[in-house]
Amino acid sequence: MLIDHDLIESDHAHVLHSLYHPSAHQAMKLWVRGQGAIVTDMHGQEFIDGLSGLWNVNVGHGREELARAAYEQMQQLAYYSSYVGSSNLPTIKLGEKLAELMYPSINTFFFTSGGAESTESSFKTARFYWKAVGKPDKVKFISRIKGYHGVTMAAMSATGLPAYWPMFEPRVPGFVHIDSPYPYRFVNPTPEVSDGIAAANLLEAAILREGPETVAGFIAEPIQGAGGVIVPQDDYFQRIREICDTYEVLLIADEVITGFGRTGRWFGLEDYGIEPDIIQFAKGITSGYVPLGGIGVNDTIRDVIETVPGEKRWMHAFTYSGHPTSCAVALANIDLIEREGLVARAAEVGAHMNNALNELGTLAGVGNVRGKGMMAAVELVADKATKAPFPPAENVGGRVQKEMTSRGLFTRVVGDTICIAPPLVTPVETIDRMVAIIGESITAVCQ
Repeated sequence: MLIDHDLIESDHAHVLHSLYHPSAHQAMKLWVRGQGAIVTDMHGQEFIDGLSGLWNVNVGHGREELARAAYEQMQQLAYYSSYVGSSNLPTIKLGEKLAELMYPSINTFFFTSGGAESTESSFKTARFYWKAVGKPDKVKFISRIKGYHGVTMAAMSATGLPAYWPMFEPRVPGFVHIDSPYPYRFVNPTPEVSDGIAAANLLEAAILREGPETVAGFIAEPIQGAGGVIVPQDDYFQRIREICDTYEVLLIADEVITGFGRTGRWFGLEDYGIEPDIIQFAKGITSGYVPLGGIGVNDTIRDVIETVPGEKRWMHAFTYSGHPTSCAVALANIDLIEREGLVARAAEVGAHMNNALNELGTLAGVGNVRGKGMMAAVELVADKATKAPFPPAENVGGRVQKEMTSRGLFTRVVGDTICIAPPLVTPVETIDRMVAIIGESITAVCQ
């Protein structure tokens, strides 16, 4: 116990954690092992990993194949810069592989260390493109309330979760938010059209309000993850694509969470039959085993990057872009996803998971159950009829989270919304146990 105490004290003394405040870190878990869909803490207690680490451990914990890929690449070439004039084999092979898997119009990739760097790269690339084609005033970006795109300065300014803003403001100028499509709570201002079309039309209104000549891009997650697993209406993104085309606005798909099988497709917008102009990715590309992210640009943007004069080049870079070891792990990870049929499995087991979760809808306190593939959420409300939330002082979400943890499920609760995204390899019996724990925990708090 003395060792445990010393470790915890050392953590408090020397580490600032993400979203840190000491009051939220008193009952920290010190994780020491992971296998499949199970993680183990320093006391030997096992927990179902209900959020795949942080939406990213798609192939599950403890995969020797990924450790071996890193080891073998490190023995050969652990790192070398991939600045212009240099490259390496894993980076080239990963680009080729992504071109096979990605939307047909996207064949060219720039690699980053993670999601927020990918967001920054998308914004800079969009501005570069419009300047290069003679429309330098197109610099603004529109995003959505409840969207999450990272918390570096520009990414935070696009993120539509206000809790991330106050202590770091002023935000970067040129960022505008519109309401989320959020089917459970969206209020249609124009009932002559469907909710999906009405929600998409908010983008058109914002573009016209700002001036189409000033808007560079619209960034959106196919499913809003950190905002509460919000699955849009079926006709939403087709209308979004039409609006972007009409007003010459680049559509940026933030697939950091939805990419690499999470939704039951390789990429989330596939379900809606459209293609983005820029896609950004991270998390599932390596299943979180090593840091890696990136963006893909369509052929039109690539052609502009290729043909500008040298003095106007795409002057964007990261030290770890195209990191050989990270790219080698990504290739091994993608190989696992393909060989084990994990995309199809996410669709099949995800349907089972969502059906099981839907049965919790009759419980007191459950307002809405939603999801797609291996992503889901259970939203808790004080009044089912009015959808009124619980008073924040009651800390219902926090209490349910505590009950789930005590029963062996570790996942994330956003406000009073339980977020669920287990590894794509999670056995069906583990899914069923996870759903049972969620139901037991809600009942313990809300009944």
